[in-house]
Amino acid sequence: MRIFLDNALLIDGTGAAPRPGGLLLDGQHIAALTAPGQRPEADHTADLGGLALCPGFIDTHSHTDLAILDAPMPWPKLRQGVTTEIFGQDGIAMAPLPAEHVGPWRRNLAGLEGVSDSIAWDHRDTAGYLRLLEERGVGVNVCALAPHGNVRMEAMGLGPETASPAQLERMCAVLERELEAGAFGLSTGLIYPPCTYADRRELTALCAVAARFGRPLVIHQRSEADAVLESMAEVLAVGRDSGVHVHFSHFKICGRNNADKFPKMLELLNRAREEGLRVTFDQYPYVAGSTMLSAILPPWAHAGGTDALLGRLRDPEARRRMLDDIATVPSAWDNFVDFASVDGIFVTNVQTPANAEAIGKSLVELGAMRGVAPLEAALDLILEEANGVSMVDFYGLEEHVEGFLARPEMNVCTDGLMHGKPHPRTYGAFARVLGKYSRERGILSLEEAVRKMTGQPARTFALPRRGLLREGYFADLVAFDPATVRDTGDYTDPCRHPTGIELVMVNGAVAHAGPRLDALPHWSGRPAGHVLRATR
Repeated sequence: MRIFLDNALLIDGTGAAPRPGGLLLDGQHIAALTAPGQRPEADHTADLGGLALCPGFIDTHSHTDLAILDAPMPWPKLRQGVTTEIFGQDGIAMAPLPAEHVGPWRRNLAGLEGVSDSIAWDHRDTAGYLRLLEERGVGVNVCALAPHGNVRMEAMGLGPETASPAQLERMCAVLERELEAGAFGLSTGLIYPPCTYADRRELTALCAVAARFGRPLVIHQRSEADAVLESMAEVLAVGRDSGVHVHFSHFKICGRNNADKFPKMLELLNRAREEGLRVTFDQYPYVAGSTMLSAILPPWAHAGGTDALLGRLRDPEARRRMLDDIATVPSAWDNFVDFASVDGIFVTNVQTPANAEAIGKSLVELGAMRGVAPLEAALDLILEEANGVSMVDFYGLEEHVEGFLARPEMNVCTDGLMHGKPHPRTYGAFARVLGKYSRERGILSLEEAVRKMTGQPARTFALPRRGLLREGYFADLVAFDPATVRDTGDYTDPCRHPTGIELVMVNGAVAHAGPRLDALPHWSGRPAGHVLRATR
């Protein structure tokens, strides 16, 4: 089917200035870009009335890995223009998944990915997970990273031990298998077990494998707070020693007391570029983050996996040690309670109806509701929910958000959790950049904002024929009104779709159309997304 989108403002994803014109689709691909007044033959023609038309947005930090298996059309993402998502983040994800660790690992993932009983959990590796996605069908294009924690778990279990030479060799072999299966890179989350137990030697060896495949290290670094400069130095040293392309996940600085580190972080980025290291990062445009509530606990509490954690939460002596560690400042780990405080951490999801009233409550409110201290209430909730609790934490400054947005290394992500009462970024991150930070604040030009959502992430992850308006590229497209596009959700009412996103197409199929474009033929049958695999 040939569809012609006429009278558009074309923003091609390269950063070039917008220009008026049209775009012809032939099936799944872009057939031609046209000048004003040209009218190629088509089965359907739609007048966009001057709407901006650009490539589909690429969410380079996504947590839709499990949710998409139950609901193949991820509407919170599609309705803000996302047509491609990159799964397998933070070093803890769906595959590889050794049979003996399925139970503990499902509980470990629950705070990030939610729960599901609709799948057999019998996929054992990235190849099996990607086949499962294809069997179920996906409404967006999907890429997967090889998560370090899963790789480590297969090679040496969930313990905190330093890897022996034999175990490290096994890890490298598992990673190579996952990259051969099409993983687009290696991810790690050095605040999450078991990734947190890795030393620099382990990281460098694994990154050397990724570098050999030409694929990046996608890293939630060891500290985003008090030790962020030392953490960045560690990551850049790994990049230097292994030759890997370093991509920092959700780049930020946590804690008002760490504001003086912001310019020094920029200096480290500048020095890395001058040195010739390839460094990029993604960012969500908010001053609050979101993750599993158990991230407030010290790393030792997680050793051995979720079952061991729950056992420690039942042990009065271990609980007291956890609370003492949280209260000890400065900390040797990223202490969320220190940089966000108990009145800046809010529960966003639980697994059982019995604790549904906790959703939306700060830890202070949770403690008052239960008649105990805020952190005692938090530990009780983690135990009662078997670690399946998510949170939002307020940590940052607006000036830092804007400073990182303007950096050349930056691209946009949601880092959005797909369950409960999520962070508003799940529904609005991309529209927020276009509306608040481009149109209203002028931090980015419109074409530069689009580049950071399309061409830049496609180049970062080497996504073939995605991210640009170019003949022969896949027709992942977004049409939006530059004058009205804006996120509408907030922390109280986050599940609200943005305004101004008028058309979203995935591989030439209409996924979403506003009233003025609703006459276009919508997709039917299987969702139109592709499961992508990296190749050498």
